[in-house]
Amino acid sequence: MTKQVSFTIEAEPIDSPDAQYALGEYIAELGRRFPTGFDVSRAAPPAKDDFVPPAGVFLVVRVDGRVLGCGALRTEPGGVGEIRRMWIAPELRGRGAGKALLAALEDQARQHGCHLVRLDTAAELHEARALYESSGYQEVPAYNDNQYARHWFEKTMR
Repeated sequence: MTKQVSFTIEAEPIDSPDAQYALGEYIAELGRRFPTGFDVSRAAPPAKDDFVPPAGVFLVVRVDGRVLGCGALRTEPGGVGEIRRMWIAPELRGRGAGKALLAALEDQARQHGCHLVRLDTAAELHEARALYESSGYQEVPAYNDNQYARHWFEKTMR
């Protein structure tokens, strides 16, 4: 049985030390998991202000003050949002934090007036694909040029 853990999910400035730490851990994990490593410039990099209100938001997951996850939303014209940089530390996986973070990002999308949310993921990230599919995302044709993505998803916000 998995021990329950209490975590918080809060908006954080993208340039804060905690946000930068989370992004560094996200990049490091992808570098370990991808056969050829991970070069952020090949992953449809966002513009500097994409995760800054009102264009978007960056969320950080914490357990007892420790940063153990992150995720971002950027908005696009026409009421479309894109979830990016979603990461949960391995020690927190399987405890509901990923599902809660995804729900928080979807709530942010609704608050930003998005009627549709998109995201992409790599073939190696099996647990991410399972999370997205179990959360109602449908696989769609590629909508960006992220060289690491092999699966693109979208979900209508209600």
